[in-house]
Amino acid sequence: MRVIAGSAKGVRLTRVPPGTRPLSDMAREGLFASLAGLVDGARCLDLYAGTGAGGIEALSRGAERVTFVDRSAAESLHGVELFVSRAALPATAKDEYYHADLIGLRAEDSEGRGLGTVQAIHNYGAGDIIEIARADGDSILLPFTRETVPTIEIDKSRIVIAVPEDVETGERGNVE
Repeated sequence: MRVIAGSAKGVRLTRVPPGTRPLSDMAREGLFASLAGLVDGARCLDLYAGTGAGGIEALSRGAERVTFVDRSAAESLHGVELFVSRAALPATAKDEYYHADLIGLRAEDSEGRGLGTVQAIHNYGAGDIIEIARADGDSILLPFTRETVPTIEIDKSRIVIAVPEDVETGERGNVE
């Protein structure tokens, strides 16, 4: 096992505790690629520090500090919900929103007809998906893009959904 980037690139980590499955190079590369620009100067928490590979990688990539928590301590947190006060969060830039600000907003089509309420924002790896809960109990899942959601008005508690065309018929889609 080795450090894959940063100031300690190539350093081999040789002591692996029994029963520990180290975070693979590929998994670390994917993790840090998704955190690009956020690690430098950050304070990090390595909750599965069996080998410490993730935390050591963060330090090598410029993290200010890493707190290592051993696996058994991390497992004791299973099911614990962690919360951050709104005051501790940074302000959002123009056209950036916290998911919590979107949940519960009224979803309307471009003519003002109600479609439902924003239930959740999901991401399964291919982009954000907005889930609209309808009054009949069904849900609508749509890509959360500017094309599909051209208008977000937090102050008016609403979003506008541009209902996509039906792929097979070429007609304007109907979510009612």
